[in-house]
Amino acid sequence: MKQIRIMLVEDSPEFRDVIAFGLSDEPDMKIEQQFNTADAAVRSLENAPSSTIPDLILLDLNLPGISGLEAIPRFRILAPKTEIIILTESEREADVLSAISSGAVGYLLKESSLDQITEGIRTVMDGGASLDPVMARYLLNNQSRYNLQKDGTTQLSPREAQILNLLAEGQLQKQIADELNISPKTVGFHIGHIYEKLNVQNAPAAIHKAHRLGIFPK
Repeated sequence: MKQIRIMLVEDSPEFRDVIAFGLSDEPDMKIEQQFNTADAAVRSLENAPSSTIPDLILLDLNLPGISGLEAIPRFRILAPKTEIIILTESEREADVLSAISSGAVGYLLKESSLDQITEGIRTVMDGGASLDPVMARYLLNNQSRYNLQKDGTTQLSPREAQILNLLAEGQLQKQIADELNISPKTVGFHIGHIYEKLNVQNAPAAIHKAHRLGIFPK
């Protein structure tokens, strides 16, 4: 039986122990890596051999350092074949939308039962999506906000759209970083992801295409 190799990114040692203990009884799952920050998890994937890349990441959102939401695009670049399930306390609709838009394929609350978590993991690894029922209803009611654009370009996450708007206003990366209270490196990473999603090479092209696609508010 092929085991699902899991990376757990969670800053609570107690919750990490609960998840690790619960999944230890699942013959088709194995937590191979645990990190208490997204920064450490991202660093572990940089230049990592393919044999150590996890099949799935269980990711909290509220983490010290870079948040889980900010880490998702980095994980998508460093480990494009790895699935991401958010496992969090946050029931904020904006967090759900942003996580799914950024590339997560599951969103579960920490109050979920172990059966719900293991079922969600298997569902995602079988090519499906795993969502808390309340979160799923929200996404269904707001489907047009995270669907693909007409030309197949994935809609920008709220943070990416915010940064692109600031670029359109003529702000530099450092100015954007100061205004959003994030590091210039994080701003640069988001900009790179914007270029990738819009399939452009620079800021003017990104701004022009965003206007053409109607991403900016009228």
